[in-house]
Formats: sequence, C-alpha cells, structure tokens
Amino acid sequence: MLKWLLLIAAIYVLYRFFANDMLKKKKKDEKEDAEKLHQKVAAGEMVKDPECGVYISVDAEITVRDSDKVYRFCGYDCRDKFLQRLKEGGRQLPPQE
Repeated sequence: MLKWLLLIAAIYVLYRFFANDMLKKKKKDEKEDAEKLHQKVAAGEMVKDPECGVYISVDAEITVRDSDKVYRFCGYDCRDKFLQRLKEGGRQLPPQE
C-alpha cells in the first residue's frame, strides 16, 4: 500500500513539474507575440480594423477611403458593417474609384 502511495505522489510531483513548465513556456510565447505585434503597430506595418478591432497588415486589400483617411478591414463583413453604421448615422462616403 505504501508503495502505491509513493508512486502516486511521485507521478503527481512530476505532473506538476511538467505542467508548470509548459504553462511558463506558453505565457512566455504569448508575451513575445504581444511584443512583436506592438512593434509592428509602432512601425506602421499593422493597423487596427475599425469595426472588429483585429490588427491586420497595412497592405490589406479591403479598404474604404474617406477623403485623406483610408480604413482597412479584415473582411468584407466588417467593411459592410462599418458602411452600414455610417449610413445609419446619416453619413455617406463619396463613391469609391
């Protein structure tokens, strides 16, 4: 009986050791990803979708131009929601060229 208790305790200790190590690695990876995103935003390589808040490349193909300002979108759904919100607010954008 004592052997089994020691074996279970040893397995639990090993499990906690490896689980804690993997958790630390995951947190480190998430922190590095956040830092890379921040650097890309600061460098002007990434912009925020005004509708859903997702960061996308500055080279995104789905755009809406409002005078000098260009809005970039992650998808057509976000673009359509943005245009609908403007229309409901009584604002119309000039036709796209």
